Amino acid sequence: MLVDADRLHIAIQKSGRLSDASRQLLKDAGLRLQNGRNALTARVENFPADIMFVRDDDIPTFVADGVCEFGIVGGNVLEEFRLASPDPALEVVAPLGTARCSLKLAAPEAAIWDGPASLAGQRIATSYPAILGRWLKEQGVEASVVKMNGAVELAPRLRIAPFICDLVSTGATLEANGLRPVANVFDSEAVLVRTTRPLSPDKRTQGEALLSRVQGVLQTKDAKYILLNAPSEALPAITRILPGADAPTIIPLHGRPGHFAVHAVCQESVFWETLEQLKGAGASAVLVLPIEKMML
Repeated sequence: MLVDADRLHIAIQKSGRLSDASRQLLKDAGLRLQNGRNALTARVENFPADIMFVRDDDIPTFVADGVCEFGIVGGNVLEEFRLASPDPALEVVAPLGTARCSLKLAAPEAAIWDGPASLAGQRIATSYPAILGRWLKEQGVEASVVKMNGAVELAPRLRIAPFICDLVSTGATLEANGLRPVANVFDSEAVLVRTTRPLSPDKRTQGEALLSRVQGVLQTKDAKYILLNAPSEALPAITRILPGADAPTIIPLHGRPGHFAVHAVCQESVFWETLEQLKGAGASAVLVLPIEKMML
């Protein structure tokens, strides 16, 4: 499929955990993709945008060069790109709270670890040499960084390097290869990035519409809609208890003078303890509802 210059282009990972999370985010934002998983591009049926499925390492390049106006990428990949490409033409517009992981230093179980000084003069295998190099500089340690494009956890066993620096989610892969994490180098999560290159008025409008949808999806992740009834004297205490709520909507109850219905959107988790506190403050008929869509 040829690239349509009049439509937005969004780069996401072709396969893997972040690919699934990116597809779900776009789906939650109301974007319906035409093509299947094996295509390199997909047309959005109900929004002027095309999706491009690429290697995660290429997403920052596509966005910075203006090939794609938006991209969803891991913070670790973006940071590595930024360190290797000073002043790239892209910006983070929203952390997505998914694909969380950490870039950690790891050593064999039997290795002696006395802090970063243990790395002096050693070889460290990693797929993220720029991030690791910055961390070593911050620690005041000189070590040799060996770049590997995959299977980093095998480096100690193959005697390529006694230490590694790799992404860790659960730690199961390290444990399976006889390694243990010894230091945290960088914390990462998925982010939505946007090109800073000039866009046409139509594309700017389309981009703002997309951002509004994505932000609405993110806002609804932990948001709940709370409805309750309360007497007027209980309202100050109840509004203090409502978690993460802006000014609630307060409506007089018909036929019950001095009693009100309270409606509020809460951005924080609502626990049973919260409901008990509301009831103790004088609330009754408390309802907690999920929010499917929200536009601020």
